[in-house]
Amino acid sequence: MLVEVKVQSLGLDRASNMPVLILRELDGERVLPIWIGPGEASAIAMQLADMKFSRPLTHDLLVSVVGGLGGSLDRVVITRVADSTYYAELMIRREGNVISVDARPSDSIAVALRMDARIFAADELLERASIEVTEEEGSFTAEGPGATGKKEEDEDAPLMDADELQEYLRRLNPEDFGRFSP
Repeated sequence: MLVEVKVQSLGLDRASNMPVLILRELDGERVLPIWIGPGEASAIAMQLADMKFSRPLTHDLLVSVVGGLGGSLDRVVITRVADSTYYAELMIRREGNVISVDARPSDSIAVALRMDARIFAADELLERASIEVTEEEGSFTAEGPGATGKKEEDEDAPLMDADELQEYLRRLNPEDFGRFSP
């Protein structure tokens, strides 16, 4: 069974220094944390902040390609987790057919936000991730097998709030990611 979710927040796991995307079920209280890369976090944060650029970024390019080929993003489905890695599918509608494209959840959500598409998660993923969100502190704890993708000793680490994450992303330098060598 699929459950519709929405992006609740984007934070930074201080224990691993990795961005965490928090999805909340639309008609409930369960949440699903997904650890994502800094580039995808930046793309999601920029879209949530409604920041526009003069030239298309990668996710904007994909939106243009899908639209240019006569398609539309019907929905994103986060299907499963295996070895602490989440899997998703872009469900693209074109000429009455739905085409499923394998993608990372972070990229899928960045595209879904740009195309105003609905986001769904498998119910068992929400069941497995037992999360307690504390609004006042801007932190959460995660419990249960496969809920976080982190080591057990890191599970109680607080997250950055949205302003702290935005400042962290603003301070990132390309050198922080190491050198690219093909």
